[in-house]
Amino acid sequence: QVQLQESGPGLVKPSQTLSLTCTVSGGSITTNYYYWSWIRQAPGKGLEWMGAIAYSGSLYDSPSLKSRTSISRDTAKNQFTLQLSSVTPEDTAVYYCARGHYALDYWGKGTLVTVSS
Repeated sequence: QVQLQESGPGLVKPSQTLSLTCTVSGGSITTNYYYWSWIRQAPGKGLEWMGAIAYSGSLYDSPSLKSRTSISRDTAKNQFTLQLSSVTPEDTAVYYCARGHYALDYWGKGTLVTVSS
């Protein structure tokens, strides 16, 4: 059973960079042909796919967030990370990591990140 767990600060100040880590257990992030995504849901809004990293290390960005997002991985720790720069209060959301790209089959529980001074 694949399990994902998000971790990171729950409060980030405006203009700073939000950094989150997803730790994967029960499966390797380098296993062919899986993808690993970040998704968020702002209060009162729908899910927004932010980007993904493939088993090969290839990156896939959301056009709307591309200039502010950076996704990377640590294969030794079986983790992948999200960095979102220049955050504003509009980036307040529950952030999820999940396995997949267009179809997401395993999800973390999500972590609330609030952007506030």
